[in-house]
Amino acid sequence: MAPQYIQVSLQGIAVEAIVYDSRHHEAVVADQPNGPASTWPDARAAGATRRGLGAINAGFFTPEGQPLGLVVTQGQRRGEINRASSLGSGFYTLDSAGSASLIRRERFRSAREAIQAGPFLVENRQQVGNLSEKASSARTFIATDGSHGWVLARTGPCSLRQLASALKGAQIGEVSIESALNLDGGRSSEIWVSGQLPGGPKLIRPMWNKPVRNFLVLRGK
Repeated sequence: MAPQYIQVSLQGIAVEAIVYDSRHHEAVVADQPNGPASTWPDARAAGATRRGLGAINAGFFTPEGQPLGLVVTQGQRRGEINRASSLGSGFYTLDSAGSASLIRRERFRSAREAIQAGPFLVENRQQVGNLSEKASSARTFIATDGSHGWVLARTGPCSLRQLASALKGAQIGEVSIESALNLDGGRSSEIWVSGQLPGGPKLIRPMWNKPVRNFLVLRGK
């Protein structure tokens, strides 16, 4: 499966997504140790400097620009594990062999690349319970079919519960969703698609968006 940019509607929620095969491509962390916009103003800039095919905003951060949870980039750890908040309930990890996973924070040990975020939206093809239905906002998430199929995506306005419901049993391109982890959303939500993918180049980043601390950048292995 070659990387693809896909636009779909799931239960009325607009989804802009990049799907890829983790045997041939990987999502790596582009973090700014000096805080939001200190190196890259947006996902396009972050992705281009890593020779990426696409990029999305990733982890949560404090008002002071520090990571709200653990970030690992090229084996370097920044921040600390968020053990309390649902915003840190899961990890996207990439190990030294290039194997990608979505795991609960209790299972995290080490990784070459990692972003802590949350909450989980779907696990084992089931919608996660007790998610908020109050705030409707743009969202970003990362998802997998439990094997080699992966999705990086930005959505239109929805609540976490609405998004989880839409992703349960959903298929985006060739990827049937087995697990999905929420990333930082709202005014942080952005996605960049390079001109190397059909439908690109494209940067979906409203003018009112705020700078973010880090990104996930898709690149070839």
